[in-house]
Amino acid sequence: MSRDDGRKTDELRPVTIIRDYIKHAEGAVLISTGDTKVICTASVDERQPRFMREQNIKEQGWVTAEYSMLPRSTSERMQREASQGRLGGRTQEIQRLIGRSLRAAIDLSSLGERTIWLDCDVIQADGGTRTAAITGAFLALWDACKTLQEQQKINELPIIDNIAATSVGIVDGIPMLDLCYTEDSTADVDMNVVMTGSGKFIEIQGTAEHNPFSREDYDQLLDLAVSGIQNLVKLQNKIMLENLNEVSFGNS
Repeated sequence: MSRDDGRKTDELRPVTIIRDYIKHAEGAVLISTGDTKVICTASVDERQPRFMREQNIKEQGWVTAEYSMLPRSTSERMQREASQGRLGGRTQEIQRLIGRSLRAAIDLSSLGERTIWLDCDVIQADGGTRTAAITGAFLALWDACKTLQEQQKINELPIIDNIAATSVGIVDGIPMLDLCYTEDSTADVDMNVVMTGSGKFIEIQGTAEHNPFSREDYDQLLDLAVSGIQNLVKLQNKIMLENLNEVSFGNS
C-alpha cells in the first residue's frame, strides 16, 4: 500500500538533525521528521530541583523537560498557553513523557548536584511531535553532558544508553510506521513507542480510536516501531561517533 507521501508502510519519514542550532545552550538540535520540526535545547542549572533539596538528596542530579507548540506551528494559530495562565493536559502529559524517557538515558548519580532542562519547542507540526522531541532531546542531552565533561565539572560521561521514539498506527486496516498528521487523525489505532538503543522499552502508549485491536495487531505495530527506532538510533550514533553537525536519513 502506498501512502499520501509515497512511503511504504514500514518506512520512516525523511529525518534531518542539525546540532548547535541555538548559540547559547549547552546542547541544541533541530530535528525534522517529514514536515514536523522541533527545536530541542538542553540547559544546565547548577542546582538540584527544589524537591531534591527539600528531601536532602545528595550527590545526584536531575533531568526534566518542558514542551510547547508555537502558535503557528499548525494550520491555524493557537493561543499560547502562557496567555491562558495554565498548561493544558496534553502539554503536561508530553513533557512528563519526555522527562522520564530521557532520565532513562543517564546515570543521575554521575551528573552531580545539578539539573539539565530539556526544552522542546515545536515550530512546525505534522504528527509525531512528541516522538521527534524525545529523539532530538537525547542528542541535546548528550551534547550538554559532553560540555560538562569538557569543563571538567563531571569526571565521566553519564549517558548510559540512547533513547529514541516513533509512532505507529493502523490506518484503513493497515499497520504503518511514523504517522503524519493526516494518517494520525484518521487512524483506527494510534501508538507511541519509546525505546533504548539496546532495545528495551521505556513507554508504549497505545489507543484504539475506533475498533479494538488484537494481540497480533499489537505485535505487528511493535515490530514496526522497533525497526524504525533502530534506524533513528543509528542516526544518533552517526552524529555522536563522527561528531557531525548535520545528518539526514531518507529522502530529505
